[in-house]
Amino acid sequence: MPQRPLACIILAAGKGTRMKSALPKVLHPLGGQPMVNHVVRAAQSLSPEKIVVVVGPGMDNVATAVAPHPTVVQEQQLGTGDAVKAALGQLAGFNGDVLVLYGDSPLITPATLSAMVAARHGDGDPAVVVLGMRPADPGAYGRLVLGADGGLDRIVEFLDATPDERAVTLCNAGFMAFDGARMGALLSGIGNQNAKGEYYLTDAVVVARAKGWTCAVVEGPTDDTAGVNSRAELAGIEKIFQGRLRLAAMANGATLLDPDSVYFAADTVLGRDVTVGQHVVFGPGVTVEDGVEIKPFSHLEGVIVRKSAIIGPYARLRPGTDVGEGAHIGNFVELKNTQFGKGAKANHLTYLGDADIGGGSNIGAGTITCNYDGVLKHRTRIGENVFIGTHSTLVAPVAVGDGAYTAAGTVVTRDVSPDALAISRAPQAEKAGWASRYRAAKLALKAKLTKM
Repeated sequence: MPQRPLACIILAAGKGTRMKSALPKVLHPLGGQPMVNHVVRAAQSLSPEKIVVVVGPGMDNVATAVAPHPTVVQEQQLGTGDAVKAALGQLAGFNGDVLVLYGDSPLITPATLSAMVAARHGDGDPAVVVLGMRPADPGAYGRLVLGADGGLDRIVEFLDATPDERAVTLCNAGFMAFDGARMGALLSGIGNQNAKGEYYLTDAVVVARAKGWTCAVVEGPTDDTAGVNSRAELAGIEKIFQGRLRLAAMANGATLLDPDSVYFAADTVLGRDVTVGQHVVFGPGVTVEDGVEIKPFSHLEGVIVRKSAIIGPYARLRPGTDVGEGAHIGNFVELKNTQFGKGAKANHLTYLGDADIGGGSNIGAGTITCNYDGVLKHRTRIGENVFIGTHSTLVAPVAVGDGAYTAAGTVVTRDVSPDALAISRAPQAEKAGWASRYRAAKLALKAKLTKM
């Protein structure tokens, strides 16, 4: 059967009151990205013609997060069926399949969504496909009751279920796939005769069966369907997500010396033969090329690390930094918005901000670039094969030419010529016998004070 067009509706209008936050629930981060963006990305993997996100009033920040995909506002919280109805205006004239996803269930995978779409074209041409799961503790989940033919007969909420129905272990995960041609009729048939007076999307199964249409179930992994209603649940989902990222990193050729202590962002890219030490944290926007070693307790965000570089331990690489091939960034070194050249070294106790460091240069311990004057930021440019002495201070804007040296303790306030030595320190003076005279005077004072 030729593949039909696909559209996705993502429900993201929930207030998330249990999060106790001014931030809409779906914008709370997972792996450094808003959780709704994970759902959008999973939907995009199926190449749908359209993705529509349903938001609540005043959720302009959610609309910004999911752009350029359109959003519609569910003016009143009247249930999931009402939310999907609000999105149908964006699908006028659409003739295909429609997936309904949830913005607070960010672990859903493309494989599970693909299985749902495939089932929509299975035996009996089901009007509705529901994603099912078998959690270790079915608890208060709605139960999926199958008919004699193996199709979905009904969804029974736990409170309404009989003892036999509660014994069913196949539970409702919430995600659904619809035949778009029949979706309008299904939604129109959903009523709100329930305790909350809401329109439940799950009632589409009852409506479909009443019309003689079949419904089907696809069983997916429980982790794929996990939702977030509290910060504790978000923490649990983060743990699952990090486990997935760690396994993927190792499967793609990286070595994690203590996987459970390494934290990734959703977009972290590691090359082959990368070694990551204990307690390393990757923020958003990090790319690490082949053969890099990242030693323990380092933090990277918004950076590129080129082949065979060595980072850490206790290094901090901040956004805008590009570490060159074979470079060394050592312990307690911080780089921000810095181009650090091939083979260059900064092995300890250094801050380099808004700087260009040429290949082969050596940055001594205690060096800092003074890049901020209280109003503006300025750039420091260090050429190739430069030796910056210990405890040098470079007051930007300033440039140090190729092959130049700065003496230890130098404050560089003017450009340094290539191959020159820059020295800026008070001349050393010596007072013969001063130390012994000083000690004698202090001891005499101490003895006098003791007698008083």
